[in-house]
Amino acid sequence: MTAHGWLTVQRRSAPLLVSLPHTGTDLAALEPRLVSPWLARKDADWGIDRLYDFVAGLGATVVRTSISRTVIDVNRDPSGASLYPGQATTELCPTTTFDGEPLYREGEAPDKLEVASRKAAYFDPYHAALATEIARLRGLHSAIALYDCHSIRSVIPRLFEGRLPGFNLGTNGGSSADSSLGEGVVEVLKTSGIGYVVNGRFKGGWITRRYGDPSRGVHALQMEIACRVYLREPVGPVDESCWPTSYDPTFAEPARRTLQDIFRTILAWLSK
Repeated sequence: MTAHGWLTVQRRSAPLLVSLPHTGTDLAALEPRLVSPWLARKDADWGIDRLYDFVAGLGATVVRTSISRTVIDVNRDPSGASLYPGQATTELCPTTTFDGEPLYREGEAPDKLEVASRKAAYFDPYHAALATEIARLRGLHSAIALYDCHSIRSVIPRLFEGRLPGFNLGTNGGSSADSSLGEGVVEVLKTSGIGYVVNGRFKGGWITRRYGDPSRGVHALQMEIACRVYLREPVGPVDESCWPTSYDPTFAEPARRTLQDIFRTILAWLSK
């Protein structure tokens, strides 16, 4: 359905668009330049595609890249400006892991020309696909929801203090989705038995901020899930011997049920 083998668009007709920007592990032949392939894949959103695979049955359109965020992060501001000024983060083409470990061997990090080339090759087509699907779905529905799926390890001192709440809902401070929609999702989170926060450390990346426009019927939400909620995540620092852990559907089921309830809530809100 797309002109790029690394870019998958599963087109359906419900007023739901699901974005999977960080589940990819393809390093685009960069391995010889990297400190290690494991480090380059360390911060992937492991298992998120499996956790959310129920959305097909709800009629959601899914856009996914198989390219690793180490090659280019399609959820960053393409200008290179930080989405979280004053806080540690990673770049459009990351040069470190979330923990601050160098990704590239000495002298092998991408320069501005290479960053621009990667943007044209991977970032731009991903966003063209999102824009195309938003326009198509808005042609079918008076309002749609763009749901951006993410996960992150529970403890990363460089990025945040202590242990991250289980569910981290972001609506760019309330500007990317109608407040009543956000409140409906929060009601589901309250009954989950899992800790949550709204517009905390992760209030939404470039995808949420770029496309969320409630006045035009596009409501964008980002969900950042702490890995321990759906994976048997090791406590503390990780290495190649213990990360990533295998996806266990039984272990992930409570989180999956909560997410299913969230999507049912979103669909019910859109149908009003």
